[in-house]
Amino acid sequence: MASSLRGGQAVSALLKAQSTAVCTQCAQARTVPFLRAATLPLQRRTYSAEATAAAATPSSQNASSASASTPRPVATPPDYRIRAGLLLSRPPLLTNEPTPFEAAFYLYQKRLNERLTGGFRRNVYFKPDTMLALDWRLQMRHRKGTPARDIGHYHGGKGAAGFGGATAWDDEFLVGDPEAEQLTNPDQLRERIISDADLRVSEDGETLAEADRVRVERPQPRRTAADEANDTQRLDRKLDRTLYLVVQAADGTWSFPAADVRTDENLHETAARALESTAGVNMNTWMVGRVPVAHVVREVTPTKEEAFTSEKTFLLKGRIMAGQADLKDNTLGAKAFQWLTKEELAAQLPKYYFAGVKNAMPAR
Repeated sequence: MASSLRGGQAVSALLKAQSTAVCTQCAQARTVPFLRAATLPLQRRTYSAEATAAAATPSSQNASSASASTPRPVATPPDYRIRAGLLLSRPPLLTNEPTPFEAAFYLYQKRLNERLTGGFRRNVYFKPDTMLALDWRLQMRHRKGTPARDIGHYHGGKGAAGFGGATAWDDEFLVGDPEAEQLTNPDQLRERIISDADLRVSEDGETLAEADRVRVERPQPRRTAADEANDTQRLDRKLDRTLYLVVQAADGTWSFPAADVRTDENLHETAARALESTAGVNMNTWMVGRVPVAHVVREVTPTKEEAFTSEKTFLLKGRIMAGQADLKDNTLGAKAFQWLTKEELAAQLPKYYFAGVKNAMPAR
């Protein structure tokens, strides 16, 4: 009996030892990979020349292991400088003048619309023998029976007596017709429309002389004083075109405001800093996006301080809403500034520079 008990205890002790060994192996199998992963060195990418040199020089602790392993290629610093700038623009404030074809087409469409629409019933809009009714009668007499104010003397399919006639299809002008040139001239067309608002009849129903008519206020001309003086530093010039801000460097070359990109800056941050450092803070501007719209590469001569052989300038787009550039306290050495159109930039900027930015600017 005692021997059987001792045998059973031995068997149970053997089974317990085997299970403990299996559990220990499982625990080691689970913990060893984790410990190995935790002890691996943290891999970091190097972005500067100092960090690249430090990574290329092994420390005293792992010098032996680094010599035993396969050597890695050392990343050399770039031989170019990265810059960022802003292509700041003022959008057009007026629509562009119509081309001769557009003016002739619009005149034809207005005459065609006059013929297809119903006649104007003055009794619906004017009471008889009132000031407005008398004024309308004078206008119709001046237009020779044509209600529309900007299509000239025209029968419109009604004929001379209003019942049709030989000139019913009188919608088109021949090339070189002096009346067509007068009706399609933008300045004369604008004055003809505005003059219709002048009051020709007094409150007593009397026809006023030409000098006594009550005039309405005329709009400002399309050409401003800045256009007449060709002042390229003013924003109220070329109102139907897009203007771009360019600055002149100390060496006399013209370019968009730009600066070197710092290690702690993004491109749009450098572009905003370049504009503020060059043209001051008295402008309300808006950065259209954070993606460059143009790219310019310029070759430079290496110096003892810098071994760069070229510089790459990335230009972002911006808009000016109000204000004006001021170079009084600029820190980038700008001597002058101008607001120029695309054609004027082609003559002012270096050829390589304009070739890199011309596709980022619209035609007008």
